[in-house]
Amino acid sequence: MRVLLTGGAGYIGTHTALALIARGHDVVVLDDFSNSSPEAVRRVEELSGATIPVVEVDLADRAAASAALEGVEFDSVIHFAGLKAVGESVAQPTRYYRVNIDSSLVLLDLLAERGVDRLVFSSSATVYGDPAVDSIDEGQPVGVGLTNPYGWSKFMIEQIITDTQRARPELAAVLLRYFNPVGAHPSGRIGEDPSGIPNNLMPFIAQVAVGKRERLSVFGDSYPTADGTGVRDYIHVMDLAEGHVAALEAAEQGVSVYNLGSGTGSSVLEVIRAFEEAAGRPVPYDVVAPRAGDVATVVADPARANAELNWRTTRSLAEACRDSWAWQSQNPGGYAG
Repeated sequence: MRVLLTGGAGYIGTHTALALIARGHDVVVLDDFSNSSPEAVRRVEELSGATIPVVEVDLADRAAASAALEGVEFDSVIHFAGLKAVGESVAQPTRYYRVNIDSSLVLLDLLAERGVDRLVFSSSATVYGDPAVDSIDEGQPVGVGLTNPYGWSKFMIEQIITDTQRARPELAAVLLRYFNPVGAHPSGRIGEDPSGIPNNLMPFIAQVAVGKRERLSVFGDSYPTADGTGVRDYIHVMDLAEGHVAALEAAEQGVSVYNLGSGTGSSVLEVIRAFEEAAGRPVPYDVVAPRAGDVATVVADPARANAELNWRTTRSLAEACRDSWAWQSQNPGGYAG
């Protein structure tokens, strides 16, 4: 297949590009580089030996996107483009709704115009809100108790895609609900490069370990978990990337929904210890007050993806920490240097 990756210069997009190329697919990257770097795509080319066409455009701008994609051939899409910081979405709700939803609406219109009928959407476990169970399968309610515009935007886009598929029965759409992506490519050449203060645990730990930040804040240590800190399902980004390839190749007419997670939970303190082991240095931290809306335990039930996509995670938390440290230590300033 010739796959258009919207937001393909980002963290998950670049790793997915490598996984697609390894499976023999061709890749086209669309990105406006507002929160990513052209250097990331260059490094994917370096690692894969492939030439990757790049379409630089804001997908939310319908006229510009249509013009930029004129003459660009593709037969399937993995849609990563969008804003993704939960805290920022609370402070800038209209921006998040406009960027995330408008870009998805434009993409769906362009797919219909071009007769492209295979789509994988980068969704999130945030659509489950505050689930009533610790191990979450795809049958759990979504769109209930959501606490931030980022999560609402993902939920709304899932509904838009579902409605669009009803109107276009030939469309094969897959909604992938991620849990907590971590790690990097084992080469250390590509990885997560957040702008500003990291929103996720692993890149913050990595920046403390490399000396870019002084200390980590651990939000709460009195949850009903083994060590009192929050437990989450961390999935190596290369496992996640391979999940996208499996979903794309298996897509059938209709809308399919899959959790992408390991099915195993790790606490914040367990992640810190694993990273200290990988980096060979301490990660100083302070325990601070819990964040509003955080829950004790969120772990995926990935049984459906295991069975229907013949996909499962194969990389451990220790490997994710090792690969994340390889990336951070070789690139202390990210792609900028």
